[in-house]
Amino acid sequence: MSHIPDEDWSDVAEAARAMVREADEAGVWVFSAGLAHHDVVSVVAPDGTVTDGPYPESKEHLGGFVVVDVPSHDAALEWAAKIAAACRCAQQVFEVVPDPNAG
Repeated sequence: MSHIPDEDWSDVAEAARAMVREADEAGVWVFSAGLAHHDVVSVVAPDGTVTDGPYPESKEHLGGFVVVDVPSHDAALEWAAKIAAACRCAQQVFEVVPDPNAG
């Protein structure tokens, strides 16, 4: 979202809040959060080594995420389109795969 001019941030924030209200009213809203800037990310390797900053090959980083509970991939794509329009940036869509052994 770094491509958004400073003067447009309040419009983007209001559009995002409106999308959250819509998703909540539709009963699909679960959770969302912004993420700290990638300069303050730590990467922990399997051996416990900690590296500051994102993976060196990363050219982009996630600025936040939204979790919705929808019945299909197509429904997820529809909500992603609404989020993309509100936030003025492309959205990746992932399915959360539950642990079948969890309570």
